[in-house]
Amino acid sequence: MNQQRRTGHDRTDAQALLVDLVSTPSLSGEERACCERLVEFFEARGREAWIDEVGNVRAPADDSVLLTSHVDTVPGDVPVEIRTEDVNETDQDDLPENGEVHGTREVLWGRGSVDATGALAAMAAAAIEEGVSFAGVVREEVDSGGARHLLDTREAPGALVNGEPSGWEGITLGYRGLLAGTYVATSESGHTSRPGNNAIEDAMDWWGRVEAKLEPDEWTPVFERVTTKPVGFAGGSSADGLSVEATMDVQLRVPPAMSVEEVEEIANGALNGGTVHWKDRVEPVMASPRTPVARAFRAAIRRMGGNPRLLRKTGTSDMNVFQAWDCPMVTYGPGDSDLDHAPNERLALVEFDRSLEVLRDAATTLAGR
Repeated sequence: MNQQRRTGHDRTDAQALLVDLVSTPSLSGEERACCERLVEFFEARGREAWIDEVGNVRAPADDSVLLTSHVDTVPGDVPVEIRTEDVNETDQDDLPENGEVHGTREVLWGRGSVDATGALAAMAAAAIEEGVSFAGVVREEVDSGGARHLLDTREAPGALVNGEPSGWEGITLGYRGLLAGTYVATSESGHTSRPGNNAIEDAMDWWGRVEAKLEPDEWTPVFERVTTKPVGFAGGSSADGLSVEATMDVQLRVPPAMSVEEVEEIANGALNGGTVHWKDRVEPVMASPRTPVARAFRAAIRRMGGNPRLLRKTGTSDMNVFQAWDCPMVTYGPGDSDLDHAPNERLALVEFDRSLEVLRDAATTLAGR
């Protein structure tokens, strides 16, 4: 139904916004220029929008549904350009139905095109077309500071759609949680020929114990297991030469079957020297496929000729934070999540267009129109 209302002008506006946002650097903490472009986009179309005290874009309207995605991107210089590319045999479904393009498609290259500026631009356009609420949040890639501020400063919407790449036929229902911290150890210096652990060995031994305690059997799907990953390490003699120091930054992903507290207790129980300072705790989330918002998206995808796929992601997103609202929610957006943060990050514009139509259709349903 929304497909019939759509005009070529609408399509050009949405794609132009996408290209503008991808072309504007928006590293975490440096999102202001992109946020100003979003405010301009809303105001030019008669919608009130502003940037709040932490940098989020707010554009409230019909709160039966809130469309929200993050503005920030990770570092990485991926030159922004639109290329006409051949369509692989497996990508034939990406071709427009009108037959104007045969065997090729336009693809936007650039950092953020997939994660998650494609979803952000599509949601902004859909929010204007359907008259529903929108928020562009900051700092998702570092600490979800924008989402946390949104949670603290407004009421829960009737339903929430979080913007992340799922592919236009995909609906993401679950994410693992995150436990992140830093292990710190210090030991007296001594000759390396002497027995006994130093701080570096204590750090390595602790991490080995953590991995052993949380090691799954080989048949457990990744989404259902705890995965352990060291992400930084520093160690060696102190500046005065009197001690050996070690620090290790670690991340543990937590499946919905466990809580962050349970995983923290296991990691703390493996300590054999040194201490660990936990600094980021995000609970896992798993939404029901039977909520009104999930049903609305399945129906919208089918009306576009797609085959809805229900997804579970092994990472963590703002959806984990928003579950505190206890409202129906899904995550949705164009793009292949395998290209998140990748040097070849790119988004087919026909997929962007189809995701926009799905968003419009689902928003219409959820707004009761």
